[in-house]
Amino acid sequence: MILPNKFKSHAKSILKSITWRIIGTIDTILISYFITGKFKLAVSIGAIELITKILLYYLHERIWCLYKD
Repeated sequence: MILPNKFKSHAKSILKSITWRIIGTIDTILISYFITGKFKLAVSIGAIELITKILLYYLHERIWCLYKD
């Protein structure tokens, strides 16, 4: 990736965040499939988990921003 040094760490952090969320969602789908034995249900649970965890993280981040030192 050709970016100035001051942006490289931000781009890397964003990419790592996205890939980590993908890994977490795949994990949820696999666990859901193992428990239910239903692939469509497992994917539905994974999709809901993806959306709710992004929303919850955003809210968590915003609350932390209220309490700056």
